[in-house]
Amino acid sequence: MSGKREDYISWDEYFMGVAQLSGMRSKDPGTQVGACIVSQENKILSMGYNGFPNGCADDCFPWEREAQEELDTKYPFVTHSELNAILNYRGGSLEGTKLYVSLFPCNECAKAIIQAGIKTVVYASDKYKGTPSNVASKRMFDAAGVEYVPYHRTGRKVELEL
Repeated sequence: MSGKREDYISWDEYFMGVAQLSGMRSKDPGTQVGACIVSQENKILSMGYNGFPNGCADDCFPWEREAQEELDTKYPFVTHSELNAILNYRGGSLEGTKLYVSLFPCNECAKAIIQAGIKTVVYASDKYKGTPSNVASKRMFDAAGVEYVPYHRTGRKVELEL
C-alpha cells in the first residue's frame, strides 16, 4: 500500500493560483489582477478579473494609463477583479467568505468587499502600500473587522500545458 500523495498543493496555493490564473484573462496591457471568492467549506463561489463591463467592447474603450483627458484612460471604465467576482456571484449571500486576490484591494473595492460580507482578504501583492487608497482600504477593513493577510509564497512552481 503506497498511501496518499504528499506533494499536493495547499488550499491557499490552490485558491491564489485560481486568482492569478483568472487575472491572465485580463486584456489590460499594464495590470492583470484576478480574484477568487471561497466559502468557509473551501468551495469556489466566484472569480473575476479586471476589465470592461459586459457589453463594452475591449476595442472601443481606452487601455491607456495616462492621457490629456481622463476619459481617454482606462480608469473611468475598468471594473476591478474584486468587484467583478462579487458581481459575478449569483448564489445569494457572500457573508463570511474569503477573497483571494493578486493585488491588495483599492478603497472602492474595499467598500464592496465589506458590504458583501466578505470577512477575509488574502492578497499576493501590496504594490501600492502607503498610498491614500491603500491606507483608506486598510482603515475601512480594520473598522469593519475584515481580516487582511498577505499570501505566503511557497516557492512552488506550478506549470500548466494547455
